[in-house]
Amino acid sequence: MVGRQSMTTLPGTLSNHSEETDTAPSKTRKFSLFAYGFRPLFLAAGLAALVLVPLWAMSFALGLPLGSNWPPTLWHAHEMLFGFVAAAIGGFMLTAVPSWTSQRGFAGRPLVVVFALWFLGRLLVATSSFWPPALVALVDVMFLPAIGFLIAPLLLRQSNRNTPLLAVLAVLSLANVAFHILVARADAPLAGRTLLVAIDVVLFLITVIGGRIVPAFTAAALKNRGDLGTAASIKGLTPIAIAVMAAVIILDGGWPGSLAAGWIAATAAVVHAVRLLQWRTLRTLRDPLVWVLHLAYTWLPIGFALKAIALLNGAAFAAFWLHALTIGAAATMILGVMTRAALGHTGRPLVVSPLITAAYLLVSAAAFVRVFGLAVSGQSYPILILLAAILWTAAFALYLAVYTPILVGPRADGKPG
Repeated sequence: MVGRQSMTTLPGTLSNHSEETDTAPSKTRKFSLFAYGFRPLFLAAGLAALVLVPLWAMSFALGLPLGSNWPPTLWHAHEMLFGFVAAAIGGFMLTAVPSWTSQRGFAGRPLVVVFALWFLGRLLVATSSFWPPALVALVDVMFLPAIGFLIAPLLLRQSNRNTPLLAVLAVLSLANVAFHILVARADAPLAGRTLLVAIDVVLFLITVIGGRIVPAFTAAALKNRGDLGTAASIKGLTPIAIAVMAAVIILDGGWPGSLAAGWIAATAAVVHAVRLLQWRTLRTLRDPLVWVLHLAYTWLPIGFALKAIALLNGAAFAAFWLHALTIGAAATMILGVMTRAALGHTGRPLVVSPLITAAYLLVSAAAFVRVFGLAVSGQSYPILILLAAILWTAAFALYLAVYTPILVGPRADGKPG
């Protein structure tokens, strides 16, 4: 999907020249939230993370009523996917695609529109008991197609190798449409299955994009230290990883919980582990912006191994495998990419503060508590939900404290974008 040239122009790479062509020359303004694609949506992702998880935890553990008439678990899963994750994906694509195609970045009115769609979707879902289901669905499902509408001309005009990313947006959008229809029909099991497929699509995206940026950023960081070793993948392993993840999507969509789904999960765990072992993780421990990507990817083989054990053996300790993949892999990767891209595309050095390093660790701590807490502690399940939520909330509170001024303010180098 991405060629050699695009590898060096992903958001926040160590290249010093790619950020200079973000936007056309314009007068620098102090308020720059809508000056480039990542800005409003990376802020939206942080706000969603900060608000949605505490609401869910208090609802589950303390009985706090929600404004939605959806089943609480489905509301939580949907909003983490189409509120938090979708905002991060949108910000990434609106930033990466102009770089990949050497085109002017998005700014101004288009970003106001997509941010408004995202916000209105969250507002209507949060208060869905007060609105007709068709209205809630219509507004909520418009966000990802709007992202596709903006990036499609850039990709299609050049027959860019990243054009299949439009299919990712399309599948996620269709999953969201199906979810709304099934919730309206009170078919909670099938609605949950559509969300599982959507999660798998996100993991597919991590497999593809993470499989490029982790070794690329690792090699660049090591080169800067004078280490000329490689962090490349075994030839042919990437297509195997992509094919395995496609099989995961198909089996979870058609035969979730089956033995076949268990065996393909075991295969995915092995493939992801082999990929990771090539990327010299231990040599990255001095650079948080790099090791956080390794940490995120590490949760992929862990999560799929736990899924395989749960489906094939039924061991209780593996029952919460899904959160290894969602909190551990997806959320940690999102936090790592957002923090790196925001620095690189605002003319700042690619160095994070100790607070952000702590945020990286807090997200994985939340994943550990959510996945293994019941097996290794004597605490009750509601208490563990609250503890994981506290760790998660602390992580994204630190992210917002450090990055809100960066996302809202002008570039440090005075350039537009």
